[in-house]
This record gives sequence, C-alpha cells and structure tokens, in this order.
Amino acid sequence: MQGKVEWTSGTNLVGTNAAGQTIDMDWENGPSPMQLTLQAIGACSLVDVVVGMKDRSLEAAWVELDSTRAASTPRRFTSLTMTYHVRGDVPKKLVERVVAKSHEKYCSVSHSLAKDITVDWTVVLHPSSER
Repeated sequence: MQGKVEWTSGTNLVGTNAAGQTIDMDWENGPSPMQLTLQAIGACSLVDVVVGMKDRSLEAAWVELDSTRAASTPRRFTSLTMTYHVRGDVPKKLVERVVAKSHEKYCSVSHSLAKDITVDWTVVLHPSSER
C-alpha cells in the first residue's frame, strides 16, 4: 500500500492513494488526521459487520464513535466507545459475535493502534422498516 500526503496551504492537507483517489484534511477545521483515524476505525469494523451479515436481511448499519485522548503530547487515543446500530432481520447474538471478532482479530485499523487503548462497544438492534 502506498500513498502521499501533501500540505496545500494554511492548515490544509490532501492525501492521495496509489489509485489517485484523494481526501482533503484540515488539521484545524476538520476532518483532522485524528478525526479521520477515528472514522477509519469505525469504517473498518463496520465493514466486518456488514460482511458478517452476508446471508441476512440487513437494511442499515452504522457505528457511533466516542473517544478520549491524552491531555498532553502525543495526544493519542486512550479509549474508544463504539455503539453499533443494525436494522434488519438479524439476531443480536450474531451481530455481537461478529463485532467481537472484528475487535479480536479482523479490524486492521484498530489493531494498528497502541495495545493499551480501552475499546468498549455495544450493539443496538432497530426494528425492520415496514414495507
């Protein structure tokens, strides 16, 4: 995997991957690199959830993220709280197993962080939409 991050002006950066796709960042007005890291953790784990529901009727899935950062430099994450929301015909126990596996084994982004970060998570099921 390759990429490049370029300072464009002021507090603005642009990241470019090997395929030429870009993402704009602004370390003052967001999305900052830390905000993107938090969202990347959520996205990586949510991919595991969606893929893990492959044979189920999944209507919607999202994860809400809350983090705590160290007060002094480096202001790294010290804890994360993740609330997974799933709508569809899926058993809660299955979603919980998939989320647990994401955190134990599969989510590359969260496994790239320091081992002492506390990660707490919960699953909330929402009723299927009426059709």
